[in-house]
Amino acid sequence: MPLFWKPYKSEVTQFIEELKSRNPKLEDEQRKGRSLLWDRELDRDALSEYQSARVPQQPYVYQTKNSSR
Repeated sequence: MPLFWKPYKSEVTQFIEELKSRNPKLEDEQRKGRSLLWDRELDRDALSEYQSARVPQQPYVYQTKNSSR
């Protein structure tokens, strides 16, 4: 380390640390919000039915299959 080195904190890091110090429950609220949208149990049967019913996409999406020119 250089002799005159001092730790650097960006403005964004300072802002986040200040925000967390003002509201200590912020991280818990974020986790609760995440669990509402992302942390869910998957229905494996419904997922497998969805995947089996999927139709493969054509290489050229805007061209119909039965085009005769």
